[in-house]
Formats: sequence, structure tokens, C-alpha cells
Amino acid sequence: MSTSRKVVQKVFAAEVDEGVGSKVRRSIGSPQLRNLTPFLMLDHFHAPAGAGFPDHPHRGQVTVTYMLEGASLHEDSAGHKGKIKTGGVQWMCAGRGIIHAEMPQYAPELPEPRGLQLWVDLPKEYKMVEPSYQELDPEEIPTAYPQGEEGPVKIKVISGKSHGVESPVRPLGGCWYFHVIFTRPGAAFQDLPAGWTAFIYTLKGAVRVGSDPTSQGPYHTLVLSAAKDETGVELTATEENTELVLIAGEPLDQPVVQYGPFVMTSREEIQKTIIDYQYGRNGFEKAHTWKSEIGHM
Repeated sequence: MSTSRKVVQKVFAAEVDEGVGSKVRRSIGSPQLRNLTPFLMLDHFHAPAGAGFPDHPHRGQVTVTYMLEGASLHEDSAGHKGKIKTGGVQWMCAGRGIIHAEMPQYAPELPEPRGLQLWVDLPKEYKMVEPSYQELDPEEIPTAYPQGEEGPVKIKVISGKSHGVESPVRPLGGCWYFHVIFTRPGAAFQDLPAGWTAFIYTLKGAVRVGSDPTSQGPYHTLVLSAAKDETGVELTATEENTELVLIAGEPLDQPVVQYGPFVMTSREEIQKTIIDYQYGRNGFEKAHTWKSEIGHM
């Protein structure tokens, strides 16, 4: 028997300035929603011409960048570079340390870049692993059709499992990520692992969650309940072209000590990270010698 989770907290993501000229709607990571283990931050970003995120470091977390419109270029100190296309995803495990740049791509035929960036805390035992990537172009992200291809809803399975469809992404730590798209009003039930933290971020249209008759509009993060008998979540679109992301993660029983892009489990580890970065060691060997090409064009 399927039992739906319900909304227990609702946070509107107001637009603020971030990076160089970029606009972001931040919900997780804002004062209104600071702690939602294992999630550290969710930004819905819009990067007009001239905007971007030049060279900056990370340690101790995963960043998941999913492009909704336009494209974004990426380059890092380990020699990795590439492009995230519309509908594509980059799952970057920063591990022990990396320096990278994320710069939107502009062209007359391309829309202004818009997307989502999610930061996920790494389990303590994985914080000092070597950096790694899992990248999927849009055609490589599998799609589930809960009511068949002619039905009202499709679910892009960025990670995890949906209606018999499984993503090839293998995160360190449990994390399921779905882009749910309703072309017309309809309903779908998505199974979720029991006890995992889960939330919805609304992008377009209007959706009801569980048995609650309230229709939720765009740009809201809806934190879901996590009772043991709740097997997933019932989503009901009340308008055409309703879109949202549904994300769930395994909670971590560990402290979160964050200093900007460094996320560890103690003040001592943060102090060591800052010293490693200052002295260019333990993952930050190129901290003072490497410069990206895309961040200095």
C-alpha cells in the first residue's frame, strides 16, 4: 500500500545577487532553511551575459549542476573541462579538494543560462577521497513514464529509481534526484526510501502534495515528512506545464562545520583545510598557480 508524505515546511526562494552578476534563488542554505541533512544548499540560478562563477575551491561536498536552459562551461585544476548542455547534469565530488570555474555560455541562438545547483554533504569517510565526476548529457538521462508515454507526466531520473527506470549515476551516499514534468493536469506517485530527507522545489505551474488540497506555486522549497510508514509522495499537477524537482537523501549523523566552500565535521578540520589551501597541499597543490581559461576570458 502506498502512503504519501506531506509538506511540513514551505520556504519561498527570493532572488538575490551571487557570484559575478548572477542571480540566484536560494532556499536550502538560507537562514530560513539552514539544516536539512544531507543537503547544504540549493540555488536556482540565472546568469545574464557577463555573469559567472570564476575560479574557486571546494572540499568535503558534492555539487550537482543541472541545466534547465542554456549551457554552462566547466574547467578545473585537475585538467577536467567540459560543457553542461540544456537538460544535462554534472555530479562533481569535490572530495579532498579541487579548484574550478563555472561560466555560462552565451550565443545569439542560446537562451540565457538557468539551472539548479545542489550541494550535498559527503559522509565523513568520503570527505578526503580524490575528486571525481559523473556527467550525463540530456539524452543519457533516462526517463520514466508512470502512465505510459502518452500520459500526463514524465520523470527524468537524474539519480535513483523511478517506475522501473534507474539512473547510471552512483553517488557517494544515498541521493535520488528527479525532474518531474506534467504536460497537463494529472497525478503520479513516486516511491522514496523510508526515513530519507526529501524535498520538492517547484519550477512552473502548480502542484498538490499528498492529500493536502493546497496548490503550491513556483519557486518554493517544500520539505516533506519522513514517517516510517510513508512510502513515497503523491504529486498532483493542477495546471498544464507544471514542473518540479523531487530530491531525497540519506540523512547523515555527523556535525556540519562550513566555511564558504569548505564543508567538514569539526572546526579543527576546517582550520586544517584553510592551511592546506594557503600552503597549496593535500588536494590544493595548484591553489596559487592554476588559472582557468574560461574564468579569465
